[in-house]
Amino acid sequence: MEQNALLQNIKEAAEYIRSKYPIEPEIGLVLGSGLGVIADMVQDGVVIPYEDIPHFPVSTVEGHAGELLLGTVSGRHVLLMKGRFHMYEGYSVETVSFPIRVMKALGVKILLVTNAAGGINTSYNVGDLMLIKDHINFTFRNPLIGPNHSELGVRFPDMSEAYSRRLRDIAKTVASEQGQKLQEGVYIGLLGPSYETPAEIRMMRTLGADAVGMSTVAEVLVARHAGIEVLGFSCISNMAAGILDQPLSHQEVMETTERVKQTFLKLIVGIIPRI
Repeated sequence: MEQNALLQNIKEAAEYIRSKYPIEPEIGLVLGSGLGVIADMVQDGVVIPYEDIPHFPVSTVEGHAGELLLGTVSGRHVLLMKGRFHMYEGYSVETVSFPIRVMKALGVKILLVTNAAGGINTSYNVGDLMLIKDHINFTFRNPLIGPNHSELGVRFPDMSEAYSRRLRDIAKTVASEQGQKLQEGVYIGLLGPSYETPAEIRMMRTLGADAVGMSTVAEVLVARHAGIEVLGFSCISNMAAGILDQPLSHQEVMETTERVKQTFLKLIVGIIPRI
């Protein structure tokens, strides 16, 4: 997209959201498949359907509600995306990451991203929560390609700490206090929508990936470009292809996230006041 048009689209989307909720949100949350339960904890919430927001795409995936929710969690003003956009839906990498640009324009300083992912690390179990310490971009798409606008960020953003060490330390402390087991590993993002083959999973394990999914990477690239601090979690919703010698299904993903949602909710609600 032409840069001036992008800036105008960001401005129009942000102005519309601000007209519905004039308070500046500090924390943005992007919730993956089946993890929208956090929305139940938002107080004094204002709901805005994606289709009402200028230039916003619409989520088409089961388990993704397709609405923006603004309100407070543990006294902090949050902007919460119930449902995200994926390149496998046919959206461009720029469109997928557009909401993060809008979050920045609204004042968001911290982004909390979650996803449902396949476990590559054989020491993981279905239902584990993994703190993302780094990612590998196997979508081979980057939302920052094209002319750079200095209002949005620097031309060559540093990615040596894509996922904030400070926020990861807070998450580990909260998990420990709650007696929760928290894995920590590398997330590899692919385009999808087909699940990976067993041979691809063996390759990814060799490359150092611990969990695989079809989202998150583009959002984090844009967040870091915009100077937003990022904390990420993967719910290990199934073991990746070839590990358990069984077929993969989205139904299993939804069943697992349903099973772990209270544990996950408790962790996130514990983290928010401290960041």
